[in-house]
Amino acid sequence: MILDGEQATLAIGKKLADALLPGDKIALTGTLGAGKTTLARGLLRGLGFEDDVPSPSFAIVQQYEPPEVRLPVAHVDFYRIEDSSEIQELGLDDILMDGAIVAEWPDRMPDHFWADGLQITLEIQNDNTRQLTWTAGPAWKDRWPIT
Repeated sequence: MILDGEQATLAIGKKLADALLPGDKIALTGTLGAGKTTLARGLLRGLGFEDDVPSPSFAIVQQYEPPEVRLPVAHVDFYRIEDSSEIQELGLDDILMDGAIVAEWPDRMPDHFWADGLQITLEIQNDNTRQLTWTAGPAWKDRWPIT
C-alpha cells in the first residue's frame, strides 16, 4: 500500500483505530522519519484523543486512558531499550488485559511476542511517499487489511 503524505498516514491510523480491540499488539517498524509516530497519532485520534501525541522516545511508554480514548492504549518506543530485562519493568502484559499496545522499534521484543499481532513496516520511497507492508497474525483475521 502506498501512502502519499502525512494525511494518508494519519488516515490509515484512524481506520486502524476502528478495528482495535483489547489485547491487540501493533508493531511499527521503519527508519527515522518513516511515519511510525504519525501512524500512531492517527490511531490515537481515531480513538478520540484530541491533544498532542508526542513520540514516546524519552518516556518509553506513553499511556492513554478513557475517557480521552475509547480503549486504553500504550504507545511504546523501544528505541532506548538496551537490555531485554528492562522490558519486564514496563508492565506490558498488564496493559494488554484491557487495552492495546502500539510499539515503535519492536525488534527489541522477542519475535514470539508479535506472533498474533499486526506488524506494519513503513519505508520511505524515492518520491517521498511511504510504502506500507504488513504481516497480520491470527488475531487480525478479518480486520486487516483496512481498505
